[in-house]
Order: sequence, then C-alpha cells, then structure tokens
Amino acid sequence: MADNMQNLHFEDMGPVQDDEMSEEEEEYNSYVAMKVGEKRFLTKDEGIEKELLVDSEDFEQPEKGDEVFVHYVGTLEDGTKFDSSRDRGDLFSFPLGQGRVIKGWDVGVATMKKGEKCILRCKPDYAYGARGSPPTIPPNATLVFEVELFHWKSIKDIMGDGGIIKTVVTKGEGYKKPQEDDEVTITYKATLPDGTTKEETEVTFPIQEGRLCPGMKDVLLTMQAKEAVSCVLKGAYTQADGSGLGLEAGGEVKLDLTLNKIISIEKVEADGSVTKKTLEEGEGWNRPNEGASVGVRLVGYLPDGTKFEETPEGELTRWVVDEEQQIAGLDKALMKMKEKEKALISIAAKHAFGAREMKRSLATVPPNTAVSYEVELVELEKAKEVYALKAGEKVAFAEEKKAEGNALFKLAKLPRALQKYTKALSAVDSDHDFDDAQKEKAAQMAVALNGNIAAVQLKLKDFAGAKAACTKVLEKDGANIKGLFRRAQAYAGLGDQEEAEADLKKLLEHEPNNRDARDLLKKVRAAIKEQFKKDKAVFGNMFAKLSAAGDLYEKSPEAPAQPEDPYLNDEGAAGDHGHSHGGVPCSGHHEHKAAEDAAEDEAAAATA
Repeated sequence: MADNMQNLHFEDMGPVQDDEMSEEEEEYNSYVAMKVGEKRFLTKDEGIEKELLVDSEDFEQPEKGDEVFVHYVGTLEDGTKFDSSRDRGDLFSFPLGQGRVIKGWDVGVATMKKGEKCILRCKPDYAYGARGSPPTIPPNATLVFEVELFHWKSIKDIMGDGGIIKTVVTKGEGYKKPQEDDEVTITYKATLPDGTTKEETEVTFPIQEGRLCPGMKDVLLTMQAKEAVSCVLKGAYTQADGSGLGLEAGGEVKLDLTLNKIISIEKVEADGSVTKKTLEEGEGWNRPNEGASVGVRLVGYLPDGTKFEETPEGELTRWVVDEEQQIAGLDKALMKMKEKEKALISIAAKHAFGAREMKRSLATVPPNTAVSYEVELVELEKAKEVYALKAGEKVAFAEEKKAEGNALFKLAKLPRALQKYTKALSAVDSDHDFDDAQKEKAAQMAVALNGNIAAVQLKLKDFAGAKAACTKVLEKDGANIKGLFRRAQAYAGLGDQEEAEADLKKLLEHEPNNRDARDLLKKVRAAIKEQFKKDKAVFGNMFAKLSAAGDLYEKSPEAPAQPEDPYLNDEGAAGDHGHSHGGVPCSGHHEHKAAEDAAEDEAAAATA
C-alpha cells in the first residue's frame, strides 16, 4: 500500500493535538493493570476503548518523548482493513506524545507494556475527525487498531532546555545511578558534525572532574551501570576544552556513551573527613551495628603509600564495633559496609590517631596524619538490637549502657557518653511489654537517663537538647530537683531568663535552703534587671535609633555565669556550662517585677 503509513502521520491526521494534556486524557495516568479479555475506557469521555489481548510480565511503560516500535493492523468498524505494518513486515516507530500520530495512539500506547498486544477503538475525535482521510477512511469514522508494543528507545531532554537529548540504546542494570562524589568507568565515542571523532575505552575518573565537555557529567548522572546511550549535546554543554577534538563553545557533538561501572564513594562524615570507596560490592543488606563482632582483612597506608599495619596472611583482624578498639573513623566506615564488601576507607587525622604519634606493626603514624585502609569485611555477627530484647533484658541492657556512659563521662568523652545514655534510654522509653514491676523500674531508669543526657548536653552547650531532656524528667516527676535545676540552666543558656527564674522558684518551694539554686536565681534576676534597663534605654530612644538606621541592640547584655552542676557527682559526671547572651525584649512589666524580686531576695536572705 503506497501511502500506508500516511494514514497515521501528522500531516493527514485529524484534530491537531495540543502539548498540554486535556482533561479527558488525564485519566490514563491513573491506569491500573488489566486482565486478558478485559475492556476499559481510557478517557473520561469514552473516546478510546482498550481491550487487552496479550498481557506482559514487564512493569515499565513508555514515557512521553520515547520512540516506540509497534506492529499494528487498522480496520474500520465493519472490518475493512485500511493499513497494516505486519503486511509490510516492518515495525512502525514514532515519538510518543508528540502529536505525530492520531490522539488515540498517543494515549493508548502510553498505557502499554513491552510485549503487550491490545485492541484500541478510537472514536472520531481521537482519530481523523469529521474530515476523515480520503480515500481509505471516511469522515467521522471510529477506527479499530490491533497494536503490539515490541520495545522503545527512551529519548529525554534531560536538562529541559534542549541542550542534551539522550536516547537509551541499551538499558542499564538495577536502579543505582552515580552520585556527584562517585567515580565511573566509561567507554565513549564523540563525533562532531564534520566527522571528527575521539574515542576512549574503559577510562576511569571522578564525576566531579568531568570528561571531554561539561555535558558528559550531566548525562552520566542519569545513567545506570551497563547502560549505553546516544546523545546530542549543544550550547552550554559543549566547550573548547583542550581535548584535541576541536569542540567549540556552543557547538554540537554526538556522544555514544556506555557506563561500564559505578565506583561508589560515600561520605561517612558529612564534611568528607571520612569516606568509603567501594571496590567490590558486598552481599545482602546486613551491616555492622553498635556492638557487632567483626573479622576483617585490612591494610593501613600512610599518605605516601607506606604500609603501617596489615592483617597477617591467613588470619583476620577481629574487634567489637564502636567500643574504641579501633580508631573512630574506621569504626564509622565499617558500619556502612555490607558483609563480603571490599572498600578503601580514607580518614582525616581527627578521626584517626589525632595529634598523637602512634607506633603500629609495620611503621609509625606521625602526629596529625591522615590515613587510609583497604578493608574486606569477611565475618559479621551483629549485636542484638534493642527491639529484639525481652522485657527483662531491656532493663539490664539499660543499666549496662548507663554504667558505660558514666565511665565515659568521667573521662570527659562527652559525645560517646551521650551515645551510651541515648542507647540505654531506647531500651526503657517504651514500656508496653513490661509488667508492673518492670514498668516502675523502667520509669525510674528513664528519669535518671534523661537527667544524665541533660548533664552532657549542658556541658556540650546544647541548651535546647538539655531543656528537652529535663522536660521529659519533669513530665514524670514535676518536683525533680535535678530536673528543675538543669532546665533552669538550659533556659538561662538560651537567654530565657524568666523561664529559668520560674523553675528556680519552684525548686526553692521544695528546697528553700538550696544554695546553688539561690545563687543561680540571683544571677538570673540580675540578668533580667539588666535586660530591663537595656530595653528602657532602647525604647526611650527608639525613634532616634530608627532615624540613624542603626542596630537597636548594639551590645547584648551579659547573661549570668552558670555554676557547676551540683547534681552530677552521683552520676559519675561533672559539668561546667557556657554563658547565655541576650534576652526577650520586655515591657514595663519588668520595672514592677524587679521591685518584687528585690523584696523576695531580702525575705529569702532573712529566712536562710
């Protein structure tokens, strides 16, 4: 048939499609799976009916812009055949959703999966409309198509500006795509319009460094391992780069690219001071947790490549994770590894041996030296997770971790102490599986642990965290002296002097002679008075200040210096706390309140 494909082509089709999807077309986006023999309308106006003939085991469907390849047979409602790609023996291809075929096809084929065969019945508005396509298709004809979707090429404007058009030639493996910090191994061929080419095979480089032209990085970030693509790059995505290819800024280049391998590089620490580069993928999903027992093969290197330690041949280096049996950076990175994984771990000095000189089995690590390790995680026995413990075990676990935290606090290892206290709290924070006796013990333990957490956070100047921990204590025991005192310290550290005053006054209701609370109360009230004076001066000269366009608060008032926490020694800890700055702008209420506070101080002094 000489004009067989013309019947479906843009020039001869019915109403031209808009780029925007109509209300009727939107329905197919919520399309759910059909059964063989089932019929379903694909649009709200029932303009397209689909009947499934052969289902597919695939799940993916083509997207707008993809080049789809189909066989079809087109007939009128009376069975008269007007066109058939099967008769010609050639697959028909077209860009999906671009208005190059009748609307019924753009909507219907978008619901199909690879290998699927169906019938599409298209009413005139989704076919050739009132004019038809003489001489084979009459006006206002409903058309019936048997369509089989063989495959498609994914064609994407990946940057949204037409600068990079990507066509997938070979689908990749899995779902993983490279990230900005990863390395990749690629093979490519670049071709200019004049036929000049450049090729590289199995070349490895960090994505951040790029290759050939800026657009290659953008393409790689959209690819999966083993994926092959053909791209056209132009505009800002090409440039003269000394590659020898002769690229010109704003020019055009055709890029045939295969992503052979993704070499993952993970930031274990957010600042990049500890990184893990995967050399060989591990097995399964298990990773070491806190307290896991591991057996590894490792080699430690100085920056110049000198080995400073190595697992002896035929042996494994064994330790318990997160128990300070290895340097912190190695422990943290190992907790990101899968069993059987091999990785290169790079560790800055602060997460390695720090300012110390450290003698190891093969060489001495100088002070302030970054190190790296090649590590293979051979054996892994995970520690029992808290959720897997029985009720009685949870209380014992909490007591053990609390004791470990106290010991670390005495050594001023505050972050690790906080970690132990938090781990202990996770075991007793929920008591739904405890009996009555266990609930009572768990509640007492939770109060003690939240108190210890607050003590650490005060010393670390995490005043918001300390306030939250103390509030949990006071929710269970509103008269808890430690909780009230520490929360007052936290409020003072945050500049909330009035809240600090309220907690201290409540504490003194229970312990009128508490000297530490009285000392802190005097300092808090002094800060409130100072703030009032500052506010009075500011608001008295407000308009002058505004006209000068200056800062209303040129200098924040001094907050009260905080005393040592007197309630830490019995927990195995001692703390000194920072200073707060500033306060809440006040009204005239403070003047009257200041007088009241002075009277209260005098009365307190008389009764002490």
